[in-house]
Amino acid sequence: MRLLLVEDDEHVAAALVGVLGKHGFEVVHTSSGEEALDLLREGPFAVVLLDLGLPDADGFEVCGRIRRASQVPVIMVTARADVRSRIHGLNLGADDYVVKPYDTGELLARIHAVSRRTGGGHAGGHPAETAAGAPTGNGAGRVDGVLALGPVTVDLATRRVRVDGDPVSLTRKEFDLLALLGQRPGVVFRREQIISDVWQTSWEGTGRTLEVHVASLRAKLRHPELVETVRGVGYRLAPPPAP
Repeated sequence: MRLLLVEDDEHVAAALVGVLGKHGFEVVHTSSGEEALDLLREGPFAVVLLDLGLPDADGFEVCGRIRRASQVPVIMVTARADVRSRIHGLNLGADDYVVKPYDTGELLARIHAVSRRTGGGHAGGHPAETAAGAPTGNGAGRVDGVLALGPVTVDLATRRVRVDGDPVSLTRKEFDLLALLGQRPGVVFRREQIISDVWQTSWEGTGRTLEVHVASLRAKLRHPELVETVRGVGYRLAPPPAP
């Protein structure tokens, strides 16, 4: 698997290149955001590991430019641990967010998870896209693969979402999370089940990432009450009122 590492700390980069190499990854390293964009145009990568503190560009800006040009999975790897930065990164299209210092086993698990989730950077293969035949319940309507969830409509085939008629841009995982909950409104999905279905992993550390995605999804839907927290269990989508 070929990875692009965008990291300006040479000591951190050298150590990470060594560890990833031992696990069978081919790593191309750059400390420049602009060079990273050039490298992505030149050849395919399975995953991008992106630091935010780059000498020539803001990492958030680089992530946004990557996402406008490519669907390659991006994992932000940074010392910025505040929730606002996490949400901002995910909203820009990052697939995951890892805070330094991190356990290398955790980082490897996340690399494999986003690679499985996206097919190594190629479109397709999302569970939410293949779930059109799944049953709905508790008042949710489905017409030709479109979920009608009160003020929200979810087109499973085109992966488009509208809220009160307005188009809303979701990241891949935000969409998959919404589609999963939307298939059975009112039914509680356990955290472990959501992590398994959306992140394709059973690693318990993904729980914090789930919370960040739920917070971001609530903000984008403009109806935060739609995604309900069931304390100690998981989440559910509030069922639309009966017609």
